[in-house]
Amino acid sequence: MTGATASAIDERVTVNGIELFTRTMGVGPDVLVLHGGPAAHHDYLLPQFDKLAVGRRLRYYDQRGGGRSPVGRDVPLGWQEHVADLRALITKWGLEPATLLGYSWGGLLALLFATEHPTQIGRLALVSPAPSYAAGQRDYERRFAARMARPEITQARRELRASDLRARDPAAYRQRAFELAVAGYFRDPSQARSLTPFRITSRTHRAVWASLAGFDLRDRLASLGVPALVVHGRDDPIPLSTARETANLIGARLTVLEDCSHVPHVENPHAFVAALDEFLPSAR
Repeated sequence: MTGATASAIDERVTVNGIELFTRTMGVGPDVLVLHGGPAAHHDYLLPQFDKLAVGRRLRYYDQRGGGRSPVGRDVPLGWQEHVADLRALITKWGLEPATLLGYSWGGLLALLFATEHPTQIGRLALVSPAPSYAAGQRDYERRFAARMARPEITQARRELRASDLRARDPAAYRQRAFELAVAGYFRDPSQARSLTPFRITSRTHRAVWASLAGFDLRDRLASLGVPALVVHGRDDPIPLSTARETANLIGARLTVLEDCSHVPHVENPHAFVAALDEFLPSAR
């Protein structure tokens, strides 16, 4: 594939009384990209996701309460508000029926939106999607905690704390601390250095999961009836069984990426792009 043919355009868009930071890349049919977290921001999908901006236009945004879309402390942050923001963007940009590309939590957000507004969905592409029910989410959290407790990761964290790097080179210290904080998402933890650093806004993160207490979308997924693709790494701490179940429920093709964990756009960018490029709408 060749590189994207247009420069990115950054804008601030007002929806539901708040401002959201948006970024548009490419030219062609629209694909609305939903980042993970919740309460992260779109930057950590870059630059790899931009490889999909050939023959299509990717529309990114920082979801409310995260990244460059901060909100006041009195602004609600539950899943219903995130769905309402997504609906407002689809309407504002004239994207209905929309193609949604959701990564991790963004995959769950796409499913939440689709179950609430099924007629506004044209296609669903879910990459490393969060489980569609609370018990699956708890299983993922246990698996991730076990990965983070692996001896090589705990030893590296001890060595970093004992070093003088924080005083000697604060930027290098922050980078290394970030890499170790996300190492459990990678099959090869050394690949964490290739992920664009990001941060989670804890208040938003807590609010979203509190609003989803005990959630289970499975009874509602089988009625969606839209073209769908699920892409999942074989070694993802989010159980492959939950991705397979989601794919079966919505009638999606499941593409399992070998030698990949939770971050296929970093771990195997060629396979990641190949899997999505043939499914997403394109002007080519």
